[in-house]
Amino acid sequence: MAVAPPVSADNVTAVLGPTNTGKTHLAVERMCAHSSGVMGFPLRLLAREVYDRVVRIKGERQVALVTGEEKIVPPDARWFLCTAESMPDHDAAFVALDEAQLGADPERGHMFTDRLLNRRGREETMILGSEALRPMIRAVIPDAEIVARPRFSTLSYAGAKKISRLPKRSAIVAFSAEEVYAVAEMLRRLRGGAAVVMGALSPRTRNAQVAMFQAGEVDYLVATDAIGMGLNMDVAHVAFASLNKFDGKRSRRLTVAEMAQIAGRAGRHQRDGTFGALVEEGPGAFLPEEVLAIEEHRFPRIEQLYWREGDPDLSSIDALIADLERKPQADVLRAAPQAIDLAVLKRLADEPGVRERVRSPQMVARLWAACGLPDFRKSGLDPHSRFVARVFNYLAEGPIPHQWFADEIARLDTVVGDVETLSGRIASVRSWAYIANRKDWLADSAHWAERTREVEERLSDALHAGLTQRFVDKRTTALIRKIGADASALPVTIGEAGEVMVDDHAIGRLDGFRFTVDASARAGDRRLLLAAAERHLAGERAARAAALIAAADGDIAFGSQGSDGVAMVWRGHAVATLAAGPSLARPRLILDASLDCLAKPIATQVHARIERWFADGMARHARALVSLAAMTRDADATPALRIVAAAIEDGAGITARLPLRASVEALSADERKRLRSIGITVGALDLYDPRLLKPAAQAWRAALLAARDRELPIAPDAATVLARGTAGATLAAGYRPLARQAVRIDLVERIARGVHDARQGRAPFAPDTALATSIGLEPATIERLMVELGFRSVQSDGGARWAWRGRPAPRRQEREAPTTGAFAGLADLVRHG
Repeated sequence: MAVAPPVSADNVTAVLGPTNTGKTHLAVERMCAHSSGVMGFPLRLLAREVYDRVVRIKGERQVALVTGEEKIVPPDARWFLCTAESMPDHDAAFVALDEAQLGADPERGHMFTDRLLNRRGREETMILGSEALRPMIRAVIPDAEIVARPRFSTLSYAGAKKISRLPKRSAIVAFSAEEVYAVAEMLRRLRGGAAVVMGALSPRTRNAQVAMFQAGEVDYLVATDAIGMGLNMDVAHVAFASLNKFDGKRSRRLTVAEMAQIAGRAGRHQRDGTFGALVEEGPGAFLPEEVLAIEEHRFPRIEQLYWREGDPDLSSIDALIADLERKPQADVLRAAPQAIDLAVLKRLADEPGVRERVRSPQMVARLWAACGLPDFRKSGLDPHSRFVARVFNYLAEGPIPHQWFADEIARLDTVVGDVETLSGRIASVRSWAYIANRKDWLADSAHWAERTREVEERLSDALHAGLTQRFVDKRTTALIRKIGADASALPVTIGEAGEVMVDDHAIGRLDGFRFTVDASARAGDRRLLLAAAERHLAGERAARAAALIAAADGDIAFGSQGSDGVAMVWRGHAVATLAAGPSLARPRLILDASLDCLAKPIATQVHARIERWFADGMARHARALVSLAAMTRDADATPALRIVAAAIEDGAGITARLPLRASVEALSADERKRLRSIGITVGALDLYDPRLLKPAAQAWRAALLAARDRELPIAPDAATVLARGTAGATLAAGYRPLARQAVRIDLVERIARGVHDARQGRAPFAPDTALATSIGLEPATIERLMVELGFRSVQSDGGARWAWRGRPAPRRQEREAPTTGAFAGLADLVRHG
């Protein structure tokens, strides 16, 4: 029944036991004590992890890493860390095989069995594995010393827990990329995020993700069963998202040994760990007997190992296939199922072109090496066979063409795309890295190995960033961690630009007094972020209110016009609105809704400060409007004065005289003097305050009119004459339209006074047009102005002359005074008694 080992079993030690027994750590210590050594591991990730550890002990120049896709072999290397498939066959003082129980795995078991039977150290050999491997060790290496190692800590069942109730430092295990992503997304929404670890990740991405978990940046890890293969992480609890996996052929329930291998990642060294499921009932729940077996580390013994000839006959393709399909002689060994390398070989052997090329043992070996190219992309037999066939066709002629290889690498060298796309590119790059690390496959294999490594690292960095962006919300993680500890101690800070942060993670912005949740936050997080910020911003808002109350007048200004009025801004943020009131000069000042968060006494003080600013501004820039507003409410004023005052106020200090002709002519000398005393000019064509034509005053006029929903286009500063139809060429802006021009009303009044001073009764005369011409008035403009002033053109031998005909009567639409605002009420009062 037993198979005699091909090499003496002297100095062979089998260290058996469950997870967290220190088997791998012991083997590394033993290897480092020898002059040279080789260790084989089940995963590239695990080989890389141990390689980094040995490098720290021995230095980079003496340690090698050998996997299918990566070879770091310094000239002086003496200690080799490898995947089981890549273990070199050279003489070494120490040899170890980790997770040797994988010899019972249908897919890769034959490779572990071959290493178990045929790899020996010159001085010491160690076989590391599960206690279930004991019968096989006794059968194939009867003289080996078996050392049982107990687990350092206790592993116990913690029952089923929903994702929202998982303890911190938990690893959730799923068995497909889709399920991993779904669980990670749920953790992002519920608990702030999770790191992601899958066997398909590159070591660089895996290390970056694990580093986040180990550093406490996230409290959860979502992984495939790859974490069961000795990857060391600080996990306190392992939760199974499912207990079924697809093994490449069918969906099946995990064996108890597989469950234990994964669950055993919980607890580290002497810290106890727990395991459980996410559901209490159904296929995803543990059975009582499974729980008992895992807790007590009792698993079915392995009765057979998968085997395939490790040194097959290479004399011909048929001899090679026959040797690979040969059945083992020993009862404890079982023929391995057809692996993909053998399936590809048989597929290519049926192609006539391949058989024609393969006519020597060297070419058979080359073909078999090409068939060993792993299907990293998981594309399936047909696509992978076509890829291998193309590689071999090139190899049959010599090195693989430089241009083909370069073009394929360039196609993959882009970091644009989502997580799935980047993962696919990394899988493809692994195929090219495998090719580049075969020294006789490329003319400059070292260059291309480095090139593929650079591309994989670049894609890995992008994938890490993509995984982090997709599955980690650092704001929510920080909030949950702080709120869970002490909500009152939440470290909310406000940056210079108004960004609100928790532990340097932006959760929103405080613009003035208004807090806005960060736009990138998802709907489920907004309420949490808003509540967290609102509880801690009261002090900052109170300080800002105090600063506003003490602000200088120059710090407050008018802002943009909205549907409710004109904004009044402080430090660039709206704090109040100027809205329509009883009259134009008496608008309402309404505090912005963002100030509703202030306590009532503070809000009252802020409102008083805004009112004081407005009153001071009106006194500086629009004092006449304040006086006019008071005049309209003066019980002692005559109706004519109140109507005129109301009309001028309603026009923001400017109105045409003609519609008010009756009221203006009814004014007494004292009333006219009263108007002049507040700065109003009763002109020939218009009534206005010339001070309101200044730029600063125009801005206040525009704000007051905008509060009444009336737009005031303002003319350029210092303009005297505008083309009619341009911005500001209106009477409301202080320019009287005449013919094709619009003339500033104070200049119109100067010209009018000059004309009236020059006339003598109704006799025709030639007015002095020097002023009009000097400011750029066209002849048509002058003629239109003379008509509006009450003159008519008279032709004479001496040229055009003008004669007084009296002021024209207002047209029908001008006989009615304007009916807006407070002026409308006063006009009606006068008209109807």
